[in-house]
Amino acid sequence: MTDSYRHLRERLEAERKRLAEELAKIQTTASTSDERREGSPFGKREEEATETMELEKRLALENRIRQEMSGVEKALEKFEKGTYGLCENCGQPIALERLEALPQATLCVKCKALAKDGRITTPPR
Repeated sequence: MTDSYRHLRERLEAERKRLAEELAKIQTTASTSDERREGSPFGKREEEATETMELEKRLALENRIRQEMSGVEKALEKFEKGTYGLCENCGQPIALERLEALPQATLCVKCKALAKDGRITTPPR
């Protein structure tokens, strides 16, 4: 493994740790706020609307973090399999500059452009 790839793996591992901590923090904060609400009356529509909006925002944030975590985990699995840095569509190496910008990239620049145009469908992440 080259130094560049070693550095990318370290970045992915650090990102996985950061995302796990962020997710744990959100879940801890959510359970704390749920406990605080237990004793309060929900009679007012405004309170219910605010709580619903906060819940939706928290769930959307959790979903985004889980999606990012999935991409990072997938990239780390590719390291284990020896396929990291190869385009999932054409099998060619992904440019190091692209991997440095987005270590969990699964497509080379050419295939990513084709996917954006709808000419290829990307595999599910």
